[in-house]
Amino acid sequence: MAETRPQSTDQDISEALGERVRRATDEGSPLRIVGSDTKAFYGRPVDGEPLSTREHRGITTYDPVELIVSVRSGTPLAELEAALADNGQMLACEPPHFGTDATVGGMVATGLSGPRRPWAGSVRDFVLGTRVITHEGHQQRFGGEVMKNVAGYDLSRLMVGAQGTLGLITEVSLKVLPRPGACHSLRLEMPLPDAQAKLAEWGRQPLPITAAAWHAGALHLRLEGGPSSVAATRERLGGEELDSDFWTALREQTLAFFSRDDARALWRLSLPHNTPPLALAGVAEEDVLHDWAGTQRWLRSDLAADTIREACARAGGHATCLGSREGSGQPDPFMPLEPVVAKYHRNLKAQLDPKGIFNPGRLYAEL
Repeated sequence: MAETRPQSTDQDISEALGERVRRATDEGSPLRIVGSDTKAFYGRPVDGEPLSTREHRGITTYDPVELIVSVRSGTPLAELEAALADNGQMLACEPPHFGTDATVGGMVATGLSGPRRPWAGSVRDFVLGTRVITHEGHQQRFGGEVMKNVAGYDLSRLMVGAQGTLGLITEVSLKVLPRPGACHSLRLEMPLPDAQAKLAEWGRQPLPITAAAWHAGALHLRLEGGPSSVAATRERLGGEELDSDFWTALREQTLAFFSRDDARALWRLSLPHNTPPLALAGVAEEDVLHDWAGTQRWLRSDLAADTIREACARAGGHATCLGSREGSGQPDPFMPLEPVVAKYHRNLKAQLDPKGIFNPGRLYAEL
């Protein structure tokens, strides 16, 4: 079994991090966990002393044959992706960076995934295990480094998307996948109803589609897989060639649609498959970008939060307000929890962080 252990940038400061957490617990003083802060806009502001993970970095184990890598939380995401690319592999969930210094810890804490998510899986789907510093300052390991060890109620995957509110992630083990043999992107002019019908039809067929987005009268597709399969599908679907950089721009929110010159709030809508356009007064077609074949939609709107969230709820989805990426967090970005769900969240927080020192209020004010 081949194993690679890069050492050039390795630095383990878990003991120092654990000591700082122990002191915070003893003092009852909250901590604001910080990697590179490229995703500070995603979540509520946290009032606490910064605790940086940036110096806790390095790939601890990497087995290209078994498609498994373990990496410390402060490691730059770009550094991990470069190491995988050298071996013809990738993070299939295509996580956004939102900055050159984005860290692996931030990827796991926010749980954000890119255009490939509906076809390959989310960040959570690729997490095999984590090392986490608990409120007592002790480092514990959850999950493992192989799929068969991940069964039952897995706390490691619970950390994904928890925004650092349940513990300090120091290391994560991930499943990686081979990079596709061929890639080609297409742009097809068609109205939204036709695009939705086509995507529903193609979704029932073994086509190598790994990204689909519609905006302003055009459906954008990415084809990935074996060269013959990609070539045959490209010929069948037709359309214009699309620069593959489109998907990076969509993932990193650098398309014109996401312009910071637009003063309207930016919303992320998560909706069931094949949901028709929501009935929102004053929202034009060009105000919505349909990603993930329409299950994730980006909305620019000045409508009241309750109006947008009620429309999503009626459709069986939910809405998150991202506001401005230059901000340090929105007052109430996430959709309010149902009472029963909120109770489980409070109980979990009380068990794993009884003194409320880890990113208090990052997700919800009461947490």
